[in-house]
Amino acid sequence: MAACSTLKVTYDYDSQADFSSYKTYAFSEDALNLPIQQLNRDRVLRAIDTEMAAKGFSKSDSPDVLIDLHVRSEKKTEATATTTGSGMYGGGWRYGYGGGFTTTQVNVNEYTVGTLFVNMVDKASEKIVWQGRATKTLSEDVSPGKREENINNGVKQIFSKYPPAEK
Repeated sequence: MAACSTLKVTYDYDSQADFSSYKTYAFSEDALNLPIQQLNRDRVLRAIDTEMAAKGFSKSDSPDVLIDLHVRSEKKTEATATTTGSGMYGGGWRYGYGGGFTTTQVNVNEYTVGTLFVNMVDKASEKIVWQGRATKTLSEDVSPGKREENINNGVKQIFSKYPPAEK
């Protein structure tokens, strides 16, 4: 989530889960092997550790919940066209309608949208009880410090939706 566009955060949860009973966590094997560049993976894991601690969780070898992570990226293309000119030939008003001179400029913007999924899995039932998602346009043109800031902010925004509000 290392970019500079607007972050979109959504979440979902199991309304039958007792979130007050969850006190300990560990990362799933998939989370520890998240298929992104290692420095960013380490940043994501540290940010989650920070947010889990802020929510009153502690790491454990026999956790109540597992934190499972997934990422998805999608290449997108956006094209915009701008037309300039009069559309009238010479003094079109004198000779009726005529061919005009116009110019159309097409700008193509290619970008990547990335989504980080944070799944909280009840260890006993092995079911997802909560999921937070953050989606953002990604950019490689950011400094390591800005990347870390963006990841920390994204993870913080995801966990702002935990625990879910009472029904």
